[in-house]
Amino acid sequence: MPKLKTKSSAKKRFKITGSGKIKRFKAFKSHLLTGKSKKRKRNLRKPTICNKSEVSILKGCFPYK
Repeated sequence: MPKLKTKSSAKKRFKITGSGKIKRFKAFKSHLLTGKSKKRKRNLRKPTICNKSEVSILKGCFPYK
């Protein structure tokens, strides 16, 4: 049976932590930043953990993790 490939889009956007959780970066930080407060932009910098509802889908994108 052939090897399974990792989804290229997922490997660019997500990282799997040592405990098996999936880390992602937040959206809305690329443009139209003048209308957003400093506090909001600062909080958008930090990575966050994906929801449980998305984890099962994303695990399929990383067959060997």
